[in-house]
Amino acid sequence: MADGLAVTQAGGYAGMLEAADPWCLRPGEAAALLAGHPWRRFAVLGDSVAAGLGDPVPGYVELSWCDRIRAELAGVRPDLAYLNLGERDLRAAEIRQRQLDPALRFAPDLVLLAAGGNDALRRSYDPDAVDGELAAMITALRASGAEVITVGMFNVSYAPSFPDPVKHLVRERMDMLSARTARLAARLGAIHTDCSGHPAERDPGSYSADGIHGNLRSHGICAALTVRRLGVFLGNTFPA
Repeated sequence: MADGLAVTQAGGYAGMLEAADPWCLRPGEAAALLAGHPWRRFAVLGDSVAAGLGDPVPGYVELSWCDRIRAELAGVRPDLAYLNLGERDLRAAEIRQRQLDPALRFAPDLVLLAAGGNDALRRSYDPDAVDGELAAMITALRASGAEVITVGMFNVSYAPSFPDPVKHLVRERMDMLSARTARLAARLGAIHTDCSGHPAERDPGSYSADGIHGNLRSHGICAALTVRRLGVFLGNTFPA
């Protein structure tokens, strides 16, 4: 112990709030769920969700969710190589244009792709076009030999920044993006992590001061959901 903080396998410190949070990883859970994983090169593509924007929360590990996943993977394989290409404000087509080739050059065997949110937040959202961009990236990455994690994001219509008159419009588009991404992942053989619909998305305390990006508590929750999904993929379990 150090100042009342418990060391996690991710190499950080989990305060008592995170240790008691039922939606975050339990001690030893990630090690059990990721035991024997084969991945040595982990890449992340996407927008601000991938880049890891989020305010710190006292009592929670100060790592974004993708950095948390990297740390947990490295807990099993310390030589894990990591590349995060995430950049805020990008739409799906821009992510493909700017990040796909660098990701392929990195030659990852595991990729997390978080894209489409900035498309869905706009009235100009074209679901078929976003599906096409996601499919192109997933297909290219899987053809290169990588397993691909897709994401159903928190529905940010519940965030404090959205005025009531537009909440239902944003909610419908974000729900559509999550549902279509899940179907696309199933069709293309990706590993889908579904954060959409989680109770924490409705909690104003899950968001940063900007009123739209999740804070590091929500990052911890999404990291836990992703690690648990990888555990299912690997066939590993952790006692309740």
